[in-house]
Amino acid sequence: MQTQAITMRKVLASIYHFYADGFKQMTWGRQLWWLILLKAIILFVVLRVFFFRPTLAGKSEQEKIEHVGMQLTTNH
Repeated sequence: MQTQAITMRKVLASIYHFYADGFKQMTWGRQLWWLILLKAIILFVVLRVFFFRPTLAGKSEQEKIEHVGMQLTTNH
């Protein structure tokens, strides 16, 4: 069982070192990762604000209970 854990650690370490060394050698790597991170944040913020509005916000506990009960019992 321990040899399996050691092997898994070696595999994960080699994968990490492979990507870390690869990104260190890239000339545009850091800027590209910042761009990817910025795009992901913007995408999730836009999706959250415009498409996934909290439906239970501003409701009392009883209204929340009734809303969830209706959603669970009705077929869509």
